[in-house]
Amino acid sequence: MTIGTDSALHRIMEIVDAITTTAQSHQRTFVLEVMGRHCGYLALVTALACGADWVFIPESPPEEEWEDHLCRRLSETRGRGSRLNIIIVAEGAIDLHGKPITSEDVKNLVVKRLGYDTRVTVLGHVQRGGTPSAFDRILGSRMGVEAVMALLEGTPDTPACVVSLSGNHAVRLPLMECVQVTKDVTQAMNEKRFKDAVDLRGRSFQNNWNVYRTLAHVKPSSSKSGYNVAVLNVGAPAAGMNAAVRSTVRIGIIQGHKMFAVHDGFEGLAKGQIEEIGWSGVGGWTGQGGSRLGTKRVLPKKYYDEISKNITSYNIHGLVIIGGFEAFTGSLELMEGRSKYEELCIPIVVIPATVSNNVPGSDFSIGADTALNTITTTCDRIKQSAAGTKRRVFIIETMGGYCGYLATMAGLAGGADAAYIYEDPFSIRDLQMNVDHLTEKMKTTVKRGLILRNEKCSENYTTEFIFNLYSEEGKGVFDCRKNVLGHMQQGGTPTPFDRNFGTKMGTKAMLWITGKIKESTRHGRIFANTADSACLLGMRKRSLVFQPLVELKEQTDFEHRLPKEQWWLKLRPILKILAKYNISLDTSEKAHLEHIARKKSPESHI
Repeated sequence: MTIGTDSALHRIMEIVDAITTTAQSHQRTFVLEVMGRHCGYLALVTALACGADWVFIPESPPEEEWEDHLCRRLSETRGRGSRLNIIIVAEGAIDLHGKPITSEDVKNLVVKRLGYDTRVTVLGHVQRGGTPSAFDRILGSRMGVEAVMALLEGTPDTPACVVSLSGNHAVRLPLMECVQVTKDVTQAMNEKRFKDAVDLRGRSFQNNWNVYRTLAHVKPSSSKSGYNVAVLNVGAPAAGMNAAVRSTVRIGIIQGHKMFAVHDGFEGLAKGQIEEIGWSGVGGWTGQGGSRLGTKRVLPKKYYDEISKNITSYNIHGLVIIGGFEAFTGSLELMEGRSKYEELCIPIVVIPATVSNNVPGSDFSIGADTALNTITTTCDRIKQSAAGTKRRVFIIETMGGYCGYLATMAGLAGGADAAYIYEDPFSIRDLQMNVDHLTEKMKTTVKRGLILRNEKCSENYTTEFIFNLYSEEGKGVFDCRKNVLGHMQQGGTPTPFDRNFGTKMGTKAMLWITGKIKESTRHGRIFANTADSACLLGMRKRSLVFQPLVELKEQTDFEHRLPKEQWWLKLRPILKILAKYNISLDTSEKAHLEHIARKKSPESHI
């Protein structure tokens, strides 16, 4: 990922969402032209994130007679009752012979062949503008730090490098190798080796392309598998849940399964709030926030009898559970019930979806990126409100339970002076040091301060306490305001990342559960009782991996609903350095654990 890409996607999705709303009153086809003269990344991710009917990218031109195929696809979509068709065109799109395919060409084709009312929107340089997304702010900060470290650690013999992001880790790649790969892509496209061009773009690009092509398979399978799969949301609502449900349902239908939607989580599964859901039933869900299925925090243990009866009644062969920490613990309870209830011996897959980002087994959860952007945007507005005043400090409380992910990352994105979290213990001396440091900065050039506090970082050092402390100690230098952001962090339309992430997670989970059902079938009956028949699908570094739930128990702090190890804690020193604290930067795991151990030891408070 390069700095700016995510922000460009935000601009594009804002336009797509605005266009989608106009379709409520106008039955139209929209052709959107996005940037991408030589690279179709923006077009591809946009198509995946909005469920576009067709996408044109330079790396993979459409097959011969694509005009017929496109018109057939659009008419089939209309035949299912859709009021909207969206076609995404990268500005460098070409056909198999290298001839450009423009947005006007596509519009004229649709009007001439189908007679549909068609509009063209060329986004142009609006994609380069606007406020940077939270991801881009954090990426810029991390890349800047990594670049300086690379220079400081370099020797005259060190080859020139490019600072890059692999998964969630900053890495250094040899400059000449990167240049060569770029040249190889261009050469492959010039020689019309388009499959090689897609492969050279990297694994993420390939995955996006494969998922899009799979979901673009509009015709459900004519052959029925005989399997029934249920999907449910558990925990609190998180933006992107609906995108995951949509891809889960559609991939299941493509594979010939009968898909069931369960309303209100495990409680709905117990009470029989289950209905069959079809292809059109999830149409337009990618851009909708919250949970269309309804979600509750209720756990299944007290409902074993009812759940077992409904699994039998609806002949359910597999469960896709999308949710937060309750989805994880509830699935573990279902596994415990297998010893008494044979009906629970079916494959189960958990997809992490929570703004708190506290589910073990995954570096990211669906919904966390949207919440982070909401906090960052709110902090911008709050700081802007003080533009005409002298020296003001804002104390802002974020969500997350005991997990400090949102507070830490929002602190990096918003340029906070401090971010208080449970995982990094602090004392009254630390608070006093922070106040003194901020006071000194305020006396010179800085006129605004930002302090973030995770909602459960401390039982006694509450938001009110910290507000009173800063107000008292800052008298005569600055005044304070406090804001508790509350449930606005769970709302809003999903960001491009959450739509894309949810879509890919749902697709991969459904493909896995199909394989597990077939693997567990014996003489026409399904019996899945092994550890690997109940897994959590998580992102680890740069790969989506399935991990048995029982193995993740060892990595979990159940009392505080946290994974025992969290990758983002290593970024906290950057927060302090950028706030002008005089500390050394060592982002290694060992250094971080030693730091935490020192802060927790009794001697450190003497």
